[in-house]
Amino acid sequence: MKYRTLGSTGMNVSVIGVGTWQFGGEWGKSYSQAEVNSILDTAKSAGINLIDTAECYGDHLSESLIGGYLKTANRQDWIVATKFGHKFHSHLNRTQHWSAQEVLKQLESSLQALQTDYIDLYQFHSGTDEVFNNDELWTMLDKQVQAGKIRHLGLSVGIKNNQHQTDTASQVGAETIQVVYNRLDRQPEEGVFPSCLRQNLGVLARVPLASGYLSGKYKPGAVFGENDVRKSHDQEAAAARLRQVEEIQRQEVPAGVDMAQWALAWCLRHEAVTCVIPGCKDEAQVLANAAASELVSAEHRQAAE
Repeated sequence: MKYRTLGSTGMNVSVIGVGTWQFGGEWGKSYSQAEVNSILDTAKSAGINLIDTAECYGDHLSESLIGGYLKTANRQDWIVATKFGHKFHSHLNRTQHWSAQEVLKQLESSLQALQTDYIDLYQFHSGTDEVFNNDELWTMLDKQVQAGKIRHLGLSVGIKNNQHQTDTASQVGAETIQVVYNRLDRQPEEGVFPSCLRQNLGVLARVPLASGYLSGKYKPGAVFGENDVRKSHDQEAAAARLRQVEEIQRQEVPAGVDMAQWALAWCLRHEAVTCVIPGCKDEAQVLANAAASELVSAEHRQAAE
């Protein structure tokens, strides 16, 4: 595993993290504590040290399963990132809550669910610019940083080119940006990444496999099941994406290299990107994701062409 410093936080993070939306039960599978423990033990054995979750992956369900693991693990081994601003009600049904008092209540619930005294990275979760521009919210969060309940603040931007929130990150005390970025979705290269480099913001790239389109498992004409989130995607756009992926695999992926691992490493070649946070359904997928680190140079990073 390779490691990079996450912006100005000083935290040394593995270039591959663990995304945990799946633990909330919305990927068509419910997870037991034993299954989560095994996945996270496998991640640790592979050198991964970053877990990314959210309050609304289930009603703090993902956080609770991670907390069940952390109480038996060495808390210092892990950088735990979670998010705020949403409340889970049912499958893909959430409401947003952004007042300082509501977020403070969410923070306490997250700390309780995670069974920890502090959160390493607490992220504003895909809110509008209107709710972002709330001095009372950021003043309250700064007080929680001073109290030691939060180590660092970050932003998980809801759109790939949210220039306002990115450019304002340092002003509200945020030190990281989480954004959708992958070989099919390159918008952050245009404005978000240059701003991150200017401010020394760490970048967490989410959806690095483009919801599985870049996994190499699907060919043009693939049909997704009823419980697959891709079933809700525009089918014509999905077919076009699969044709694009086929072309990328033919022209860009070296012979004998796993496409999913190539796609993770592709994100990490950009000088702005610190870590990718793919999801994983089981231990084998964790190990496959971690192996992408072997395709990454720890020293040489370049702006994407």
